[in-house]
Amino acid sequence: MVPMHSGWFRRWRAPAALAAGALPALAFPAPALWWFAYVALVPWMLLLRSAPTPRRAALEGWLGGAGYILAVHHWLLPSLHVFLLPVAALVGLLWIPWALLVRRLLGGSPPAGRAACALVVVPAGWLLSEVVRSWQGLGGPWGLLGASQWQVPAALRLASVGGVWLVSLLLVAVNCALVLLVAVPSARVPAVAGVAGCALLTGAVWVGSARPAEAGGLRVAVVQPGPVPDGPDSAERRFAAGERLTRPLAGRDVDLVVWGESSVGEDLSARPDLARRLAALSAEVGAPLLVNVDARRADRPGIYKSAVLVGPAGPTGDRYDKMRLVPFGEYVPARTLLGWATSVGRAAGEDRMRGDAPVVMDLPGRPDVRVGPLVCFESAFPDMSRRLTLDGASLLVAQSATSTFQDSWAPDQHASLAALRAAENGRPMVHATLTGVSVVHGPSGERIGSALPTSARAAAVYEVPLARGTTLFVRFGAWPVAVAFAVLAAYCAAVGARALRRPAPAPTPPPSRTARG
Repeated sequence: MVPMHSGWFRRWRAPAALAAGALPALAFPAPALWWFAYVALVPWMLLLRSAPTPRRAALEGWLGGAGYILAVHHWLLPSLHVFLLPVAALVGLLWIPWALLVRRLLGGSPPAGRAACALVVVPAGWLLSEVVRSWQGLGGPWGLLGASQWQVPAALRLASVGGVWLVSLLLVAVNCALVLLVAVPSARVPAVAGVAGCALLTGAVWVGSARPAEAGGLRVAVVQPGPVPDGPDSAERRFAAGERLTRPLAGRDVDLVVWGESSVGEDLSARPDLARRLAALSAEVGAPLLVNVDARRADRPGIYKSAVLVGPAGPTGDRYDKMRLVPFGEYVPARTLLGWATSVGRAAGEDRMRGDAPVVMDLPGRPDVRVGPLVCFESAFPDMSRRLTLDGASLLVAQSATSTFQDSWAPDQHASLAALRAAENGRPMVHATLTGVSVVHGPSGERIGSALPTSARAAAVYEVPLARGTTLFVRFGAWPVAVAFAVLAAYCAAVGARALRRPAPAPTPPPSRTARG
């Protein structure tokens, strides 16, 4: 075994931190090794606890955070190119406080009390980085550690109680306990107690939390036209492909037809011919269409992405304009400074405009159903779907398009978020895309039917169960975040108080003078 103080090991610590930070990406789709999330942080934490100085721990926390961002967002390279590197370096700074906590609480041979404290404080420190980077301006909550558990029923039940935040906390706590088991034999008792506590909490939630109560069902059709080559008429060809796939739904007794993001390339008030075609299609199928218009609006300046409900008589008046835009993909932050990004990648040449407020739509013919639309990136934000549920949505719908990243991990990662949002809110969620992956999840986060993969050009009908009641997450929101911040504040206060109580060092006496005769 190579000693950690050897010159060879010191030289390789920096690249090791970068690689260790990237490891958790394997728990997300497409690899989807969900079980790996329970051990993925261990190599990084072992490195941090052995850092010789706080400055070194901060450096390795920063490098590991940058590695995490690069790995989870590597599919952005076609759009951002080299600009992804400074973005990762900036966001990676958020893991420095967590790294310092790991070194302080897990370094050396911590006594049982400090080890027990680590099992609470270190996960809280990790959640701090996740919450801050969830701000849209820093890229949003894509790749939150808890989101890797989208296919685990027990984790989805935890999400219904405390959102994805509670799942992240427990994952980091398990990793922290494993570090203690591996590196600190004297702390095995609190480590085992920590793992047992996580298991008991999960079991208690599984047994004690209420499942969504069934409240009828809905037949929803998802139309996925597949890739359309770029060109001056690509929007019209995509529209025509959606029409062609929707017509066979006539007679299948569907309640709603959902098209993907940017499925309509012209504002319907400026193109009444398109509005008439959609109205005729709705009448033929016998169901309203929820389409997505990506166009310059006729009634106000700028380009909007909008969910628009169309019935047999035309647009119903229900329209939702996307509120949270994709940095660089739909707008360039501080364009006067960063506008050069458009010359090295596929950053937006013109900023999209933002909507003003969420919208819940009444579904014609189904007075018991209200639809809460989101557009693409917005399905990553737990607070947005919660707001729609509080406003009365009984069905959540995300319209998406990831064709730019068709052969990457992005379509699978994006589709997986629907399971978490459904479980958090106790409401079914439809994730409809232009080019896959399209998927539907029930109110407990369970998969409904088969997903439409990226290779599919199809229209699929899903029997979507509806639910009533509210989850604890809907009722109380992101309470694990408040608890984590309270834990960190209490820890900082305790450290500060201890520093104040520490006696000041005795003054050094002046040097004695020796008389020379």
